[in-house]
Amino acid sequence: MLHTAVQIAETTTEHAAELPFPPIGFGLLAFGTLVAGLLFTFAFRNVNNRHAEVPATHDAGH
Repeated sequence: MLHTAVQIAETTTEHAAELPFPPIGFGLLAFGTLVAGLLFTFAFRNVNNRHAEVPATHDAGH
């Protein structure tokens, strides 16, 4: 049984899927995405202080 399994494993070939771009491209894509997220977050760093002078009234309509 084991001999048969070894023979089957030796005769079958494994086909790897081709990547759409080189592996370094995945790293650069991830890095670019994270930098874009950082810049997006950085753009809203002072929003709370800009709106601190506006009084927060929850019952303005009553």
